[in-house]
Amino acid sequence: MTILVLAEHEGGALKAATLNTVTAASKIGGEIHVLVAGSGVAAVADAAARIAGVAKVLTADAALYANHLAEPLAALIVSLAGAYSHILAAATTGGKNVAPRVAALLDVAQVSEITGVVSPDTFIRPIYAGNALATVQSKDATKV
Repeated sequence: MTILVLAEHEGGALKAATLNTVTAASKIGGEIHVLVAGSGVAAVADAAARIAGVAKVLTADAALYANHLAEPLAALIVSLAGAYSHILAAATTGGKNVAPRVAALLDVAQVSEITGVVSPDTFIRPIYAGNALATVQSKDATKV
């Protein structure tokens, strides 16, 4: 299994949410790759490469990704998706904007806002406005 994590960054700095997402990826198991997309992202890519457990950093440095718009990011991720069993994004505004588009383009179900990993295909997530937890299993080839 190989996992792709979308890096969140701003102002040339990696956001802490990316570290949380890499931690979740490490609980799934497998090789972790981090995608850093944006414009002028060399420093962010260097920071991502220093995260414990990250095997590879992919960089998409282009003006197209400068504003972190969901549509071009989703298209980029889908173009890479064939090599990955899992695609993870932080449960932030950016992640919640990109992940559903990726899942739709891949024609798979999205597992939202996981709080725990039971196994590579089974996750714990909040339901009922966070008042209960559900264990959900995805049989899709690619888990988003």
